[in-house]
Amino acid sequence: MEATLRTPQTADYEAIASWVVDKKACARWAGPLVPFPFSSENLPELLEVEGCASYCLVDSNNQCVGFGQFWMTDHGAVHIGRIIVSPEARGVGAGRLLCERLMDKALRSTGAHMVTLRVYRDNHTARSLYSSLGFVVVNSESTGDILFMRAMPDKARKADA
Repeated sequence: MEATLRTPQTADYEAIASWVVDKKACARWAGPLVPFPFSSENLPELLEVEGCASYCLVDSNNQCVGFGQFWMTDHGAVHIGRIIVSPEARGVGAGRLLCERLMDKALRSTGAHMVTLRVYRDNHTARSLYSSLGFVVVNSESTGDILFMRAMPDKARKADA
């Protein structure tokens, strides 16, 4: 799959809104503060986090096939979140591309050396992807429903060299 990362445009938010089909899906993707239903026009404001950067993964036709955000944490790590992939693009590597490109962009633009994320324990597909990208579970930061994970990509790159 050929794809690039870029900042979201109005049409992208319309596409993203169409991927979130019910209240449960909304809460699992965007968190409890984003109401469902929501309008695509309000989505940029609803997804706003202080110091946050939002990006879309777009295909060769410039169509949004994925979305994610990142922001710095109090611990000097960069946190990625609100990862979502178009239903039509699932299972063909779009999630991996989105995460790889988002992590690279996050590390380069923030200078952080660690990336963190949260994932629902029962989201086995995402957990498998994140593990394959070098994320490990931090049990002390996890809850009954949600795993906190971290990766140190710089160390992994140095070990491969």
